[in-house]
Amino acid sequence: MFVPYSISDFIEPNVLFYRCRADKKAQNMTQLLHPAAQHGFSAAAELYQQVRPSYPQEIHAWLTEQLHLNADSHVIDLASGTGKFLPYLIPHSGQLTAIEPVTEMLAQLKLAYPQVETLQAFSHHLPLPSQSIDAVLCAQAFHWFANMDSLKEIHRVLKPQGHLGLVWNQRDTQVDWVNALAERLAPLEGDTPRYHSELWKKVFEHQHLFQLKSLHQFAQQQTGTVEQVVSKRLLSTSFIAAMPLEQQLDLKHQFEQIVQQFTGKQPQDEISFPYITYAYHFQKIAE
Repeated sequence: MFVPYSISDFIEPNVLFYRCRADKKAQNMTQLLHPAAQHGFSAAAELYQQVRPSYPQEIHAWLTEQLHLNADSHVIDLASGTGKFLPYLIPHSGQLTAIEPVTEMLAQLKLAYPQVETLQAFSHHLPLPSQSIDAVLCAQAFHWFANMDSLKEIHRVLKPQGHLGLVWNQRDTQVDWVNALAERLAPLEGDTPRYHSELWKKVFEHQHLFQLKSLHQFAQQQTGTVEQVVSKRLLSTSFIAAMPLEQQLDLKHQFEQIVQQFTGKQPQDEISFPYITYAYHFQKIAE
C-alpha cells in the first residue's frame, strides 16, 4: 500500500543518538554505538538471527520498481546485522556489500552468507569511493544512526540520483495482545533509539541531500510457537538483551503470561505474530 508522506510531518527529537570522541590515531571522529546496541546486539547476535522476522515478499517488487535495482546495481546493505535483509537484495544486485559495525553480528552474517562481501565500518565513515553505489538499503537500523554525518556519508557514496531505502518491521499494535506487549515494553526503553518514536525523522528536516519519494506499507505475519516468535523475539530487543539474565527470564515469563491471558495459548502453542513493514524510498538530490 502506498501512503502519501511529507517531510513536514517530522518531529523534534529530545535524545542524542550518538556520542563522538576524537581518535588521535585515525585523526577523525569515531562513532560510538549506543550502549543498548553495543551490549545488547553483542550478547544476543545468535538469538537475533534465530528469532527475528523476515520481510514480506512484496519487498522484492518494491526494490525493483521503486529503487530500480537490477543485475547491474552495486548495492550496500548498511547496518546489515546478521544479514536478515540480504535474501531480498541478492536476487536484485550485481554487486552487494554488507556493512556492519558489531563484530558478533557480522560473524553471524558471515556464517549465513559466506558469498556476500562484507565490511566492518560505521555509517559516518564508509570505506567506499564517492559516487560509486547505486542504492543504500538499511533494514531495521537507521534509527541508530540518524545523524547528519551519516546522511552526508551516504549521500557521498551514492551515484547521482542514487537511492536510499529505509525499511522497518513493526509490531501491529492494533491487535489487542500485541498492544499489551508493547505497553509492557514501553517503560523499559529509556533513551534507546526506536523507530516508533519517530525521532529519526529529524535528520531529514532542513537538508538538501535527499528527497522522500514514497512510503509503502505491507502486512505480514511470523508464525511459530509463542516462545519462539513472541517471548524469545522480544528478548532479542537491544535494551532487553543488555539486561542481566535473571531479569530477562522474568520478562520472558511476563510476555508469555500476557499472550496466555489474551489468547489462551501456552509457550509451545503455535501463534502468528502480526507485523506492518514500512518501506521508505529516498532519492539523492544532485549537488
